[in-house]
Amino acid sequence: MNNPNQNNGMQKRMLIMTLVVFVFFIAYEFLVLKPQQEEKLKQQEITKQEQQNAAPDVAVADGGVAQPIAAHGDMAKSIATLSTKVIGSSDIVTTIKTARNLIQIDKLGRVAQVTLLDEKYKDEEGNSFKLFEAAQLRPLEVRFANADVNNEAFKVNYTTTASNLDATKKAQKFTMTQSLTGVTVVKNFTVYPNGHYDIEINSTSKEQFFVTNGFRPNILADMYADHGVMVKLTDGTTDLTVDEDLSKIKSYTGVKFISSFDRYYATVIYNFDKTLQISLMPDADDNPQGFAHATNSISFSGYMGPKNFRDLEALNPELTDVIEYGFFTFLAKPMFLFLQFLQGYIGNWGWTIVALTIFIKLILYPLSYKGMVSMQKLKDLAPKMKEIQAKYKDDKQKQSTHMMELYKKHGANPMGGCLPLVLQIPVFFAIYRVLLNSIELKGAEWIMWIHDLAEMDPYFVLPILMGASMFLQQKITPNTMQDEMQKKIFQMLPIIFTFFFLWFPAGLTLYWFINNVFTISQQYYINTLFEKQRAAKK
Repeated sequence: MNNPNQNNGMQKRMLIMTLVVFVFFIAYEFLVLKPQQEEKLKQQEITKQEQQNAAPDVAVADGGVAQPIAAHGDMAKSIATLSTKVIGSSDIVTTIKTARNLIQIDKLGRVAQVTLLDEKYKDEEGNSFKLFEAAQLRPLEVRFANADVNNEAFKVNYTTTASNLDATKKAQKFTMTQSLTGVTVVKNFTVYPNGHYDIEINSTSKEQFFVTNGFRPNILADMYADHGVMVKLTDGTTDLTVDEDLSKIKSYTGVKFISSFDRYYATVIYNFDKTLQISLMPDADDNPQGFAHATNSISFSGYMGPKNFRDLEALNPELTDVIEYGFFTFLAKPMFLFLQFLQGYIGNWGWTIVALTIFIKLILYPLSYKGMVSMQKLKDLAPKMKEIQAKYKDDKQKQSTHMMELYKKHGANPMGGCLPLVLQIPVFFAIYRVLLNSIELKGAEWIMWIHDLAEMDPYFVLPILMGASMFLQQKITPNTMQDEMQKKIFQMLPIIFTFFFLWFPAGLTLYWFINNVFTISQQYYINTLFEKQRAAKK
């Protein structure tokens, strides 16, 4: 049987471990990931390295399925230069306006640019967001395995049946054609008012070719969320390849969709009736680039824009998996669905977060109540615990036996105060990812000074309130720690957390502040209850 010192030590270690997880999680992002991201962006600005967007070579395996192998040499460099060449306005041959975006197709049959038209998708100067940078791999670019055909394909322009289309009210169709030596490529487009499209690409020869969904949008590729490429397979699983983490070609069969994405935006191609064969090829920075395999023809649908849950769900419920919540997706996704359900009734995302926090506190209340009661009982038992420790200081076994009897008699649990805090860790991380990855919060206002719950509080009001509430919570919570160093560490935590939360999204800080307020209310109620019981015994 454990002695009381071991029990107390275990309790302290568990509390410290829990807090260290929080602090490490936050500190790692701000002290390690953020400087790395800033250095990367700075380096990219200085060097402007070209992405190595070479067409994959192919080797036919015994089964007859084309397997990509790495492309090297002058061909790779030549195609990379052609592919990532800046697309000027004179290169645009077809422009389609939908209800949500403006799509421009260039003379090589690629999506040159997508401009978002909704009011919320604008920068500080009021300019509409554009998904793609000047020199990057573009969606719907076609590449051939045959080097000669491939080089010719980047020199021969497509012809188009329409230069300007209005798809704001109804779907519009048009065709683009490229005539090469011995090969004719025909792209049949259908573009819909909601901004998505269907495409069928036909080739008059059996030359192996590839179609890409393009490099990811680069509107918000920051340290907070993953960015790279995700594929979903027929077995329902997804596979994520983040930027700078692909050293060699990776291939998949039975792919339902491929999505190249940053924090809030994605370019996706999908086919849920006839699956795709996809290869991911690293560029010069080991970033993943996706290519779909084809021979005579290929057809799929595509979406380029915000990862808005309802918009993706309207296209196909499986496309909601494009929104990636990290390790806690299993908890974060249903939490977002419930958050969205509440928002449908409340109408404001800020008050919805408040309501969600209250709901979670109510769910965890029985457990929190037991933990708080246990801490109060341990506080009352402290004198008796000291007596037992002093009486049996030379006999640890008897000391432990009597201590356990004392706990059992009074219904106290030394670990009772830790469990609610431990359970908060996955809940916190899940909410963190929900609020971080949900573009629905982008531009969502709450009260006077909070104009965007996805951004930091511009005046640091919420972080300061969060820190103050955390300090008050500490003051009214019974503390059975005897070690002075541990006490000092805990006293510093409100300051540490306030510092890190200064730059957190206001929505997340709001959740933590409201959580603290209700914890304080619960603790105050328990304290008052026990004070009355103590007064009655006197």
